[in-house]
Order: sequence, then structure tokens, then C-alpha cells
Amino acid sequence: MIRLARLSAIGLIGTVFAVVDAETGHLPADQLAKAIKSESISIPTPGEIIAALKPGKPNWAGQYRGPMPMTYRNRAQIALNLGGLIADGFIAVEAKDSQQVKNIGSDIIKLAKALGVSENLLSRGNSINEFAENDEWDTLQEELEATQNEVKSSMQSHSDQDLVILVSLGGWIRGTQVVSGAIMQNYDERSAKVLRQPALISFIQSKIGEISPELRGEPLVKDVSEQLTGIKKLVSFPAGKAPSVDDVRKVNQAVGKVMEEIQNKAIAK
Repeated sequence: MIRLARLSAIGLIGTVFAVVDAETGHLPADQLAKAIKSESISIPTPGEIIAALKPGKPNWAGQYRGPMPMTYRNRAQIALNLGGLIADGFIAVEAKDSQQVKNIGSDIIKLAKALGVSENLLSRGNSINEFAENDEWDTLQEELEATQNEVKSSMQSHSDQDLVILVSLGGWIRGTQVVSGAIMQNYDERSAKVLRQPALISFIQSKIGEISPELRGEPLVKDVSEQLTGIKKLVSFPAGKAPSVDDVRKVNQAVGKVMEEIQNKAIAK
């Protein structure tokens, strides 16, 4: 089941990117309309974003960040940070850092519990620890993907689709921050082209538009949504031209600013 879940996730991103023009980074209008309306398309997972750089050898450990608070009280902020933590888990797997994997796995469970989706997750946490201890990295990546899918499925079963979108969004933001940071460290044009995805951001914005008006109007969600417009401009590189190191840096700074706000913004419950 875990392997099937992994293949399904990879298929999702393949479907999205297969219809994106390789040179322009834009979805044809008819394909975009179908993507937005189709329930089989989703925001790429952190693992899928990070996998785009597999041909190179990034310094994944260089993309670690410091510990984050585990005392969030606002559900939207918890969901966004949970997505970012899941991305951190994939980074630790790529770095083959067993202790970091275990630390992040524990934090994922804590935030998932705060959203009321802890059922069956404790066994996932135990499995993550076991696989990390034994350096079973391929299996560990599958287990992390399964954990992510289980969090989302639990939310959906409780009619928390809004939070599913926010978890996915948080994962995409953190994943993009990490990938752009890795590209800056070891720049090459082929890797840099991964960041040309204005159509994907349009799709993400359409999903945010499906969130309930009440949640969409929360200050943090509103701020993140507004900043996506600026990020979209930054990743709309000219057709046929790879972004420069400076272009990549601007993307990294923009998504880093959003991630910093998600992690540290003080907001009411």
C-alpha cells in the first residue's frame, strides 16, 4: 500500500508537469481549466519537488533550519507549518541523517495531534524511527510519504479539506525554499529551470480560492495568498532562458520570507 501511494503521488506531479510547456512554463488554457477542476490533480508534494534535483548532489544538510515552536494555537498556522515540517523530513532523508529524521518525525506527530489527526500516526512515528535507526532510506521515504497521505486522508474524513490545502501549500513553500537554496549553492541552468512554474502557482491560487471565506480571511492565510502573486512574477522567467543566480536568489528570498512568517507570526487563536 505504501509503494502504491508513492507511485500515485509521483503520477500526480507527472500529470501536472506533463502539460506544462517546457520552454514557457505555462499550462495551455484548456489544460489548466481541466487541472483546476479535476480532483485527481494536487499541489506537488515536498518529496516530488526535491526529487527534481536528484540528478545533482545538493548539500541537503545545508538546508536545515532551526527548531520551530510546537505551541501554535491557530489551526491554519498549524496546518501550514505541518506541511513545512513534512518537507523538512524529506530533506533529512535525502541527507541520510537518522537523528534529524527522528526529531522531525516526532514534531510532525505533535502538530498532527494538534489538528486532531493523530489516529494511526503513532505507529507511523515508530516506523520512521525504526527505519532511520537501520538506515533504510528508500523505505523511510515511502513511510514519510505514507504519513503525509494519512494526515491528509484523516483531515478529509473529518471534512477538513481547507486544512489539507494549507498543509499542501506549506509543504510546497518549504520545498521551493529548499530547492532554490540548493540551486544557489550549486548553480546550473538545467536545475534552475525547475523553478519556472507560474502555471503551478496559478493552480495553487485556485485551490486557495476554494478555502472557506472565513479561513481565507485569516491574516496569515491572506498574507501568504497575497505574497504568492509576487512569487508568481519571480518564477515567470523568459521563455527559453534559464534564470540567473540572482533570479534564483530572489525566488529563495521571497519564499523564505513567507516561510518565516508562517513559522513565527504571532496570531490569535
